Amino acid sequence: MAKKSLVEAFNIKAEKKGIIGKSDYEMFPDKVLLDALRNKIIQSLIDNDIPEDKLLEQYINDEIDIAIEGYDLDPLARNHIFNLIQNEVSGYGPITELLDDNSITEIMVNGPNEVYVEMDGKIVRDETISFINDTHIIRTIQRIVQPLGRTIDASNPMVDARLRDGSRLNAIIPPLSLKGPVLTIRKFAKDLDSIEDLLRKGTMTTDMALFLEACVLAKLNVIICGGTGTGKTSLLNILSSFIHNDERIITIEDAAELRLRQSHVISLETRLINYEGEGEVTIRDLVRNSLRMRPDRIIVGEVRGKEAFDMLQAMNTGHEGSLTTLHANSPSDAINRLETMLLMNDMELPVSAIRGYIESAINIIINIERLSDGRRKVTSICEVDGFNKEDIALKEIFSFIQDSVADDGMVIGEFRQNKYIPKVLNKIKRYGITSLDNIFK
Repeated sequence: MAKKSLVEAFNIKAEKKGIIGKSDYEMFPDKVLLDALRNKIIQSLIDNDIPEDKLLEQYINDEIDIAIEGYDLDPLARNHIFNLIQNEVSGYGPITELLDDNSITEIMVNGPNEVYVEMDGKIVRDETISFINDTHIIRTIQRIVQPLGRTIDASNPMVDARLRDGSRLNAIIPPLSLKGPVLTIRKFAKDLDSIEDLLRKGTMTTDMALFLEACVLAKLNVIICGGTGTGKTSLLNILSSFIHNDERIITIEDAAELRLRQSHVISLETRLINYEGEGEVTIRDLVRNSLRMRPDRIIVGEVRGKEAFDMLQAMNTGHEGSLTTLHANSPSDAINRLETMLLMNDMELPVSAIRGYIESAINIIINIERLSDGRRKVTSICEVDGFNKEDIALKEIFSFIQDSVADDGMVIGEFRQNKYIPKVLNKIKRYGITSLDNIFK
């Protein structure tokens, strides 16, 4: 979608909800006055308790009347102020509307007047949203994280948390952030609940979907790799839905984002270090503990450190059907990252032994990318197939090949199935799965 149409979409949203965009500030004497009135009313609400004999809506209206006395404001402008104040009291300040908008997948607050959002895979600046100052941003962050048992201040200037709807929040403030407070919220994709949603969006083909479903049902060990914001967790969540309902599943994450619908799911979440420098519980701690919990499946939201050894050890010792993600730009990069993670354990093992450990544990590697036009595609599905001399051999089963870019910026390409019969088909057939017979003839 072109940037102009996105801006127009914001203006339409603003008109419908009585919220005015940057181009409409002439309805106020000036923007400085708007900020001053908003700040004055918010401060009044902070300093004074709401009288018991007044409804919140009436109290806000009374405070607005006091603040705008002497100013001749258009009714739409007054309604705008009311919405802003109501969002401060019962919502999440200026970004309340953004959090409620399902078409927005990411919110990025870089400063009081610098708010960006991601829509349809494109990042644009939202001209209708602004904060009063840095303190206003910090106060909004605190309002969001306090119900989650988290806090942010000068002594604890960074927070990573999961909102109740599954969205992921990250905030960092001075002295760590030199620019000022920065807030990033990756919203939980409500329209990506099933494999059908991925097919509808063109993320993969039906044959690819059938193959991945069979891999999960046959308890193959699968890694999903890709860059930041490519949709790794969403894909992991969807693949997890193929697991049978009678299996005992243990999920391990830094901030719980997976939403499994099976009845026998144990969700574990890491814990940060406290003010005394104690109490930290890492992914590795939880992976080790999960092995004593009689799991049928272990799903790790993301491996990025020493826990990779414990994860692979679990895969090599009978805990089949494990799923995880990691940051890498290709399946071969994923193998290289795993090697690096195992070397971080300070084990005096030769590289050949480490590669043998990886080769015997991993069956399938899936790579997902966000293309230049914002669309997400599964660009490669590979099988780990022994060794090519000293290196781990990968055989690509499916791929997406980009041919060109159209004048409107849309990527032109096609999915391809390589002329290769995966060795994992033997294990898949042992599970009585015959849905792939017509795909791999």
